[in-house]
Amino acid sequence: MSALTLEQFQQQVSELLLRHRSLLDVMTKYGQAGASVNRAVSKAVTECGCIEVNARKQDYPDELDLEQVKIKLNHHTSGRLCENCKDVLRTELGKSLFYMSALSNLLDIKLEDVIEQESKKCSTLGIFNLT
Repeated sequence: MSALTLEQFQQQVSELLLRHRSLLDVMTKYGQAGASVNRAVSKAVTECGCIEVNARKQDYPDELDLEQVKIKLNHHTSGRLCENCKDVLRTELGKSLFYMSALSNLLDIKLEDVIEQESKKCSTLGIFNLT
């Protein structure tokens, strides 16, 4: 199976999106999809337990360079997603991408342009990109 381009995916979404053609409908569905992604991650922690969250304030020691800081910083999770939780998250992320694409289509924005612009910003700003 060949890799699908973002342009092809946007075209596919455009052809499939019948019910939610309104900008407001798409915006609210996109918001719901994002909330469903967050819910799926929460359920992986609270119901399945395949991952755990242990969050606290991050320390940024002044004496370390940026590469050392990246290694030292904690991502606040332990464990690995089980296959079931991973499948659920793939589904929810897919819905989120679908509605992101639909929103982009309605506003005549190419996702390829968005990614290219963001990539340039990341390259230019580097660590100061605030991500």
